[in-house]
Order: sequence, then C-alpha cells, then structure tokens
Amino acid sequence: MVKSPRKRKVAVFDIDGTIFRSSLLIELVEALILEGVFSASVRRIYAREYRRWLDRKDSYEKYISAVVVAFEKNIKGVREKDFLRVAQKVIVFHQNRVYRYSRDLVKDLRKKKYYLLAISHSPFYVAAKFAKQLGFDKTYSRLLEMDRNRRFTGTTLYTDLIYDKAKILRRAIEKENLTLKGSIGVGDTESDISFLKMVERPICFNPNQTLYRIAKKNRWPVVVERKDVIYRIKT
Repeated sequence: MVKSPRKRKVAVFDIDGTIFRSSLLIELVEALILEGVFSASVRRIYAREYRRWLDRKDSYEKYISAVVVAFEKNIKGVREKDFLRVAQKVIVFHQNRVYRYSRDLVKDLRKKKYYLLAISHSPFYVAAKFAKQLGFDKTYSRLLEMDRNRRFTGTTLYTDLIYDKAKILRRAIEKENLTLKGSIGVGDTESDISFLKMVERPICFNPNQTLYRIAKKNRWPVVVERKDVIYRIKT
C-alpha cells in the first residue's frame, strides 16, 4: 500500500505593507512614469489622495485605491517587454526594503519546512519575483491579460480569486497538499481578515485601524515594527 505524501504546514503572507515596506504597485506605477511608459499626467489621478494621506487627513486605503485606478486606466496597450524591463528595475531597487520582523519570520519558517505562500494585489510580474527572492514557494497576485502582440488589454484575469484571499488559501491547500494544522498567517489590512480567520496562528502586523479592531475582538496577536523596535501588543 502506497502511503500518501505527508502534508506540509502552510504560512501565508500578504506582501505589500507586511513584508515590503511600501506597495509594489505604487513603486511600479511611479517607475512606469519615470521611465516614460506612463505619462507624467497619470500622477494627477492619485495626487490628491496621496497628499491627504501624507497629511493624515484621509486613509492609505483611499490612496492605494486611486493608484489602482491609475494603473488600470493606463496599462492598456503597454508592451510586455517594456513592462518587464521596468518591473525588474523596481525589484532590484527595492528588494531589501523589507520589515525585519516579517523577513526573519519567513527565514525561520523556511528552515522549519513550511510551505510559504505569498498573496498580493500587485501585478504578478513584480510580486512573484519579489517573493521568490525571499524564498516563497508560490505567489498569487494580479494577472494581466495580453493580446497576440504581447500588449496588455487592460483586463485583470481571475478577479474572483485574487480578491478573495481565503479562496486563494483553500485553492493552495488543495493543489499543494497542505494542512492548516500549525498554520500561520500574517496580514496588515482588512483584506487579509478572510485568511487570518482560517489559520491557527494569525498575526496582525502593523495593522490598520479596521484590522486592529478585529484583532482586539478576536484576541489575535498584534506586532508593530517602528524604526528599530518591534512591539508586541496585548489584545
């Protein structure tokens, strides 16, 4: 009788703001503008939200949502090779700009043979390469449709999956022979709540206000990294 392969424990991480100290999408859009792939006028789409976030008059979520709009409105017609060239520059420039807490946790879990799953709403071209350099086994992120001439159509594929992180985790568990026993999840906003509810050890890292309220309600661990200090907050 052939034994079934042993299931691996899974650790799932959001990337933007949880591992990377910014948003890969924001840095990508800025780089596309600097490289002349996007017009400089694209910044107008999110300039107001950016200023209001800097002045702490509005939320980061509104700012990043405006950046998403800017990206989706301007990616149509861009050649894949131009996009890849810029994406690679973003990865090289930002590859070490990560939080110490999450970076060290990833290293520790990799040594313990966890299956490392990364989830991001940033484009796959940049998110997957960024995560691979940190040792992740699999990345789920924004997939962009292309036409026969290798230009982007402006359509994001599989949106029903990518915007449901619990569905992503369930899919990975089924496809990769994983188990939720001993599982770990790390997220920073309310979009991560669905997978944090699934894992045995949810960690709210640098949470926004919405996630922090949920963490207090569920008594989830909260970790904050500020400058060179890591705080663990009782909930």
